Amino acid sequence: MDPIDGTRPALAGFESACVSVAAAPLDDEPTMGAVRIGCITEIKSGRAFVAERGGGIQPAAALSANTAPERMFWSYGLRGRPARETVEVLADLIDGSSVGGATFDLGSATYDMTRVVSGQLDAYVEPGPRMVADVPGLHQRFTEVGGGAVLNNSPYDLAAAALCVEEAGAVLSDAYGGSLADRPLLGSGADFQMSCVVACNAELHAKICAAIETGIARLVEAPGTTARTEG
Repeated sequence: MDPIDGTRPALAGFESACVSVAAAPLDDEPTMGAVRIGCITEIKSGRAFVAERGGGIQPAAALSANTAPERMFWSYGLRGRPARETVEVLADLIDGSSVGGATFDLGSATYDMTRVVSGQLDAYVEPGPRMVADVPGLHQRFTEVGGGAVLNNSPYDLAAAALCVEEAGAVLSDAYGGSLADRPLLGSGADFQMSCVVACNAELHAKICAAIETGIARLVEAPGTTARTEG
C-alpha cells in the first residue's frame, strides 16, 4: 500500500495524487506477478481504478492507438533523479515529441500509469534503476540528489498500477524491455527498485525502449559525464 503516491502534488492541491493498494497471496517471497487485485483512488476526485488479474479493469480502458513517438503524450519523473543525466537518456523522446506531442512530470507514478489506461497519455517512462545499474558513477549522483538515498520506484509504488495497465491491455516492462513479474513485491530499498516503461501498444513500447537504449549508450560515452569522469 502507498497511502499517498504524489505527496508533492497533494500538497499543492493538484489532482495527481493517489492511494494505491495491491493484494497478493502472502507466501515466503511474493512477486509482482502474484498481485491479484489492484486498486488506485485519486485523492482529490475520488475516481477509482480497480483491476483483477484475469478479470479486466473498471472503468473500462480507453487506450490510445498512437504508435508515433513524435505524437506521443507521455510522462516521466525527476523527483530524486539527477536532471541532466535523466534528460540525456530521454532526450530523443523529449525533443521528438516537443511540438507534435507533449511531456509531463505529474509527480505520481500511479496517476501517470492510470492516464495510459484512460487514454490521456500514451506512455509512462522511468529509467532510473537502469541508469544506476548501467552507468558508472550514477549511484553516487542519485544519492546526492536524493538527499542520501536512491529514490526510484519501489514495488509499493508500482504494484497496483502495474496490474491496472496489464489488465487494460497496455504494455508494461522494465527499461530493458523485460518483465516485472518475477520482481519481489515486498521491499523498498534500492535493491528492490524497478525501472518502468508503460505504453499503449507494443509498437510504441518497442520504440521507447530503443530510444532508452540509445540514451544510455550516449550517457556512458559522452565526455564530461559522471560516467566518464568516475568510471
